[in-house]
Amino acid sequence: MHILVTGGCGYIGSVLTPRLLERGAEVTVYDVMWFGNHLDPHPHLRVVEGDIRDIDRVPLDGVDVVVHLANIANDPGALLDSKLTWEVNVLASMRLVERALAHGARQFMYASSGSVYGIKEEPRVTEDLELVPISDYNKTKMISERVLLSYADRIALQCIRPATVCGLSPRMRLDVSVNMLTMQAVANDRITVFGGAQTRPNIHIRDMVRVYLHFLETGATNTGIFNAGFENVSILGIAERASQKTGAEIVVTASADPRSYRLDSTKLLATGFQPLYGIDDAMDEVIAAYRGGQLRDEDICYNIRRMKMLPGIAG
Repeated sequence: MHILVTGGCGYIGSVLTPRLLERGAEVTVYDVMWFGNHLDPHPHLRVVEGDIRDIDRVPLDGVDVVVHLANIANDPGALLDSKLTWEVNVLASMRLVERALAHGARQFMYASSGSVYGIKEEPRVTEDLELVPISDYNKTKMISERVLLSYADRIALQCIRPATVCGLSPRMRLDVSVNMLTMQAVANDRITVFGGAQTRPNIHIRDMVRVYLHFLETGATNTGIFNAGFENVSILGIAERASQKTGAEIVVTASADPRSYRLDSTKLLATGFQPLYGIDDAMDEVIAAYRGGQLRDEDICYNIRRMKMLPGIAG
């Protein structure tokens, strides 16, 4: 099996790609490499540096499955350059699925976002609820889903709506809630919480990778939209867990961030998937990596900081 992973050098891709290789797949990674390339060389791995908007350069010959991770991630990154965000997250996704079909690919997995639901008070946020995106990032993910689903009669398609991902990756991110608050706790002995009542769903990065592997095995029959998140915890609740593990002080300040949502992943569980990891595992990993000298608090671990250093990015 030949798998193309767009954004395969990113936070999730850097964990997913080695797992695909372990399973005997031929893997091509296409990535702009704003955050470097942390993949080890492998005889069945080809890494191509390129912009997903340059669609004719995306290597699709012989590709059976596309895992489309490449995107401008999260709200701050999208706000930095709205035009870039719409070009990458929507237009490039449409052109990619069209080229994948033209080259005979049989499956297409798309990394959407659980944030497409917007602010929800319902205790069970399932896939059939109305989407009320409140930011450019949310909107581009929603539109991309709708565009891609229009091709669902021609290719096995999964639009996966992940929760906030946590845990260690070779291309580490410290701008996602669990990782960020845990790093504050272990590095500074102090956690700053803005608001705190906002609820976030979470998924460990190893389980996120397992979701993609699961759909590689079952994707011919399990198509459509799937939530992927298993622990709905308030921001303050996450901080309290990190404090319990490190003894860090918690300081709560006001916040204008209204984003609060939960995810119900019953539909995913019904396909046979079961999570194995959680928030506590991610926190333990971050703490151990920092104390062991393998993890540092650096600009490269923050999407928005790195993007501001790149030429040609507005903002």
